[in-house]
Amino acid sequence: MIKYTAAILFSLLITACSNNDWQTASRESAGIAPNPVEEKSAVIEVYAADAFSWRGWFAVHTWIAIKAKNASEYTVYEVVGWRIKRGLPALTKYTTTTPDRYWYGAKPSKVLSLKGEKAAALIPKVTDAIGHYPWSNEYTLFPGPNSNTFPAWVGLQVGELGLKMPFRAIGSGYAE
Repeated sequence: MIKYTAAILFSLLITACSNNDWQTASRESAGIAPNPVEEKSAVIEVYAADAFSWRGWFAVHTWIAIKAKNASEYTVYEVVGWRIKRGLPALTKYTTTTPDRYWYGAKPSKVLSLKGEKAAALIPKVTDAIGHYPWSNEYTLFPGPNSNTFPAWVGLQVGELGLKMPFRAIGSGYAE
C-alpha cells in the first residue's frame, strides 16, 4: 500500500509541473526588461527562471542580457545543454528586443540590473569575459559546468558587477 501511495504521489507531482511540453511552453516577454527603443542608456541584466519541468522545483536557469548605449536590441548570452547533443557549443548568443522571455513557461526575475554609465563602462569587460568562458563547449547538469556556471564565472571575472547568484543556481559554485 505504501509503495502504491508513493507511486501515485510521485505521478501527481510530476504532472503538477508548470509545463511538460517545451514546444508549447510560453517564451513571451515577462515585461520586466527596459524597452530598448525607449531606454537609450546602456543596460546589463542577469535573469533567473525556474528550470524546465520538475527540475524547476530545485534549480533555476540563468542568463545575461546586454544592451549598449543607444542600441535597439539586447544581446543575450546563455548556456543551453541540449545544444551539445546537436554538436553545437553550449554557450549561445542572440539578439532580441525581449531578453526577459519566459524560460519555457517559467517567469524570470532579475538577479542583477545595471543601467547608465556604470553599465556602459562594464560592457567591454563583460563581453571580454564571455569571450574567454572556459566551458563554452561543455555542459553537465551537476555539479557543472552548466547554465548557472556561466553567469557566475562572468561575475567572478568582472567583480564590479556585484553579481550574487540565487541560492537555487545549482552549478554556480563550479566556477569558483
